[in-house]
Formats: sequence, C-alpha cells, structure tokens
Amino acid sequence: MSQPPPPSPFPFPGPDLHPPAAGDSASMTPSPAPALPILTEGQDPRYADVDLWPVSSVLDALVEAQMSAVAAVRAAVPELERAVNAALPRLLAGGRLFYVGAGTSGRIGMQDGVELLPTFGWGPERLVLLLAGGNDAIYQAAEGAEDREDVARAEILAHDPGPNDVVVGIAASGSTPYTCAAIATARAAGSLTIGIACNPSCLLLNAADVGIAIVTGPEVISGSTRLKAGTAQKTTLNLISTTLMIRMGHAYRGQMVDMRVVNEKLRQRACRMVRNLTTSTHEQAIAALEATGFNVKRAVMLRWGIAADRIDPLLATHDGNLRTIQAELDATGNQKG
Repeated sequence: MSQPPPPSPFPFPGPDLHPPAAGDSASMTPSPAPALPILTEGQDPRYADVDLWPVSSVLDALVEAQMSAVAAVRAAVPELERAVNAALPRLLAGGRLFYVGAGTSGRIGMQDGVELLPTFGWGPERLVLLLAGGNDAIYQAAEGAEDREDVARAEILAHDPGPNDVVVGIAASGSTPYTCAAIATARAAGSLTIGIACNPSCLLLNAADVGIAIVTGPEVISGSTRLKAGTAQKTTLNLISTTLMIRMGHAYRGQMVDMRVVNEKLRQRACRMVRNLTTSTHEQAIAALEATGFNVKRAVMLRWGIAADRIDPLLATHDGNLRTIQAELDATGNQKG
C-alpha cells in the first residue's frame, strides 16, 4: 500500500502542494483559481494584436517591457538591501549560498551562481544549485518537475542546511511547489531564506524570511515569464550577489581581484588590474603575477612591498579584504610600491 505524503513543512496556511499519485485522474485537473490574481499570467490588452504589428513595433514593445522590468527592480531596492544585510554576516561566517528554482527561474539562478566562481573566486564547496528536474532540465524543459515538493524537501535536506547558509528561491509566479517547499524546508532548518517573485503577496514571499516582490505585471506574450519577469529576476540576483561579493572583499577599487585567471584574456586583465592598483610597469605586474601563481590579490600585495611570507597571514587576518589591508599599511607608514 502506498504511503501518504509527508506533512507539509510550511509554517503557514496554504494550498495542498502535494502532487497527485501517478495515474490519478485528478492529476490533469487544474487547481482552483488562486485567491489573488497572478499578475504574470495576466493579459495586457495593448498587445492583443501584436502578431499583426510590423517587426519594428514588436521590438519596440519588447524593449519597453524590458525597461519596465528594470524599473520594477529599482522600486524593490529596500528589500534587496534587507536581503544583503541579512545574508552578509552568515556568508562571512563561512555559510553557503543556495539557488533554488524551476524552469526559467531556476536556470537564471544557476547562471548567477556559477558566475561567482570565476568572477569572485567563490569556492565551489560554498555553492549549491538546485533546479527542478536536475541537470537534465538545463537543456530540456521539465515542466512537471516543478510540482514535486517532496523532491525539493529531499534535495534541500541532502545538503544539511544550517544557520549560516543562505537559500535563495526564485519563481516568477511565487507559487511554484518545488521552490516554495525548498524554501520552507530550509527555513525550518534554520537557514536564512530569501524569496524572489514577480507577484506580491504570494506563497513564496510568505515562506521566506526576506520576501522580494519585483512586480513586473503581464508580459507582451501572456504568461511568457522568460521575458520581462526573467529580466527582473536576473537583475535582482545580479544586484544581490554582486553587492555581497563587494562587501565580502572580493572586489577592490571596482576591480575583481579574486578573479580566477584561466586563459590569455584573463591573464591580460589580471596584468591591467595589478598595474592599475599599483605603480607597476607591465613587466613588473607580470613578474608579480608569475611569482604568485597569477593570484591578483597576492600580486598586488607583493607590488605594495609586502614580504611574501606576510601576504597570507595578512589576508587571513583581514578576511581577504585589500581595503582594510591598505588601511593598516597606511596607518603603519608602509609604502606601497
């Protein structure tokens, strides 16, 4: 006999998000209409005849919609600030960053997360990417996977989330069962949870410690949330993750000093950074980079005149922050080369 589904981890009233059993005729029955309208599923009457418009008009409408998406993000900056301020001490204490989502939202989360590794030197052991349907869903849509809240709970718990971890859930509708269940499970485990949705007063925002509503409204093509809702989500994640990396010392004087140097283009960029941040010639910058295994921070410190055996202890003392290292050098009268 099949076992009943486990109780929902949601600490608040909400719809039953458990998917029907396989073969159940109810599995194809639409859910009851939500109490509040899902704005991202609405239809804007201005675009009812968009299929008859000239190409230039279609493009103009799409561009205008994209611009409105970014404007919606600007309106939510206070909530983004709350998210950054809540996440920062946890990540500084060694916590991990989780991205959770389904479909377009999940892929956008994965894109933001994977870029942190080469751009800011974020450790792969401190990044968890959960996409409904797994890695196969990167290349092929797995729309049914978004209803599997049981899978979401299991996947979150498999990573043993703790109080220093930050779990970001992304869903345009704000009602995706997989994402909502993951966020509720992580929150119950004590992690900081951040929900990003394009509909206000939705399940995801209620489930998270910090809810960020990016209200983008109906799409040019009704329900196609890969358009401006997707742009708003990507912009929001860019802002949160980049601000976190800046505050954690992974950027210095507007440059990505923890960048991983893995090809010729990046070697040239690393050389420019060392030259910009020190009084170095091209040859001196290259020599410092070669002496430090093309580690930009260490090369900069070497060119500041810091002895090689002091570089790592200083980085450890200052949590890798060149700004505070620079302040210490200035306070002690050290000359930077």
